[in-house]
Amino acid sequence: MIDRSPSAWTGRDDGPGPEHLRWYSAMASGPVPGATALIGFASDAGVVRNLGRPGAAAGPGALRAALGTLALTADPGVTDLGDVVVTGDDDLEAGQERLGAAVTSVLDDGGLPVVLGGGHEVAFGSYRGIADSRIVADGARLGVLNLDAHFDLRVAPRPSSGTPFRQMAEREAALGRGFDYAVVGIAQPGNTRALFDEADRLGVRYLLDDECGVLSMSAVERFVLDFVGGVDAVYLTIDLDVLPAAVAPGVSAPAGLGVPLEVISRVCDVVAASGKLRLLDVAELNPSLDVDGRTARTAARLIHRIVTRP
Repeated sequence: MIDRSPSAWTGRDDGPGPEHLRWYSAMASGPVPGATALIGFASDAGVVRNLGRPGAAAGPGALRAALGTLALTADPGVTDLGDVVVTGDDDLEAGQERLGAAVTSVLDDGGLPVVLGGGHEVAFGSYRGIADSRIVADGARLGVLNLDAHFDLRVAPRPSSGTPFRQMAEREAALGRGFDYAVVGIAQPGNTRALFDEADRLGVRYLLDDECGVLSMSAVERFVLDFVGGVDAVYLTIDLDVLPAAVAPGVSAPAGLGVPLEVISRVCDVVAASGKLRLLDVAELNPSLDVDGRTARTAARLIHRIVTRP
């Protein structure tokens, strides 16, 4: 399932003892039943197929580096399983299958998978993992909440970073199940009328980026609470291009407007507090396009916020 073992974690060392705990010193390695488990998905293939700017394959390493030095008030019980590595264009579908198997294994052992992308093609692999888990097999209604400027419902000759949620909808329909999908942060100029029509056809709930300002925080919170309240298990996927370009420049498609970080942080809080979060992934970090590690640090802070919530 995993192609590459985790590298050694490093970070600032202020001394021994739990009072100096940081992510790098708390990190375990290998499967730990019931733990939060990091899984990297080192892939550019979907971005390249979607005619985007490559570089997201280096995202997992940059996210680990940004997480490593963050301080902890308590040991959150996190382990690193290593990376699923997509070696080229022809390996994408097989890589998504390997990722799905790794995610299923963590879920069936009672843990929380946190997948570090990689382009947003990571989403279909992540979804395969939870869709094939005992949680869903036992009857839990799955809800997919995407924080993203794009629907990613494209019709394309081959799967890419622009198609994962359409693939999910098609697979759920083939299995005779409904598809509960919601998006926060859709940028109208980044989505054609055909994509809005497809979202409407599939019953996708969404908020435009124009509707997600700080002054609209309560409306965004109600939207998320309503969605989460109608499902049993939540898969939260964060495409970093939902954030303003000044906050997240290191992505394939930087936002012209974006959703403020304060709003995205609040959405993460609401989902984590619901007790229904079963799977998290973060996508589209491209370190080669980042500025002073700004995007990686922002993504790391969001992961930290969710994983260390009491």
